[in-house]
Amino acid sequence: MDVTFIPTTNLSHAAAITYENMRIYYAQFAPDWTVDKVLSVTSDLENYDILLNKEVVGVMRLHFNLSTCVVRDLQVIGSAQNKGIGMASLQEAQRLALKAKKNTLSLRVFKISPAVNLYLRSNFVIESEDERFFNMVKNV
Repeated sequence: MDVTFIPTTNLSHAAAITYENMRIYYAQFAPDWTVDKVLSVTSDLENYDILLNKEVVGVMRLHFNLSTCVVRDLQVIGSAQNKGIGMASLQEAQRLALKAKKNTLSLRVFKISPAVNLYLRSNFVIESEDERFFNMVKNV
């Protein structure tokens, strides 16, 4: 399995991947979200295409603040899920965090998302929560 990461050049395509993966959550929690809205809130982030054997199969979006690399979005298309791509993406996020001299990875995830298990397996811990989300952190 050859998973690589490159800066995203087609932000509209990346937004479409996110919208497709998240539409069940948007329908339940944020029915006004569209592909255009996803694009508008993600275009200023560091966007990376996730490639499997040179084919785009997902997107990872990062934001850096004083001490933390925030994983703002991690999406893998359905046909490429459960193949280790999410774990490889988190390892890449950690590498980029260390390169930027950040000591923590953080993220926010819907409690009902199956991705919670990936994050727990990757040594993230739940720092706080509200009725919909877990806020998770990992020291790097």
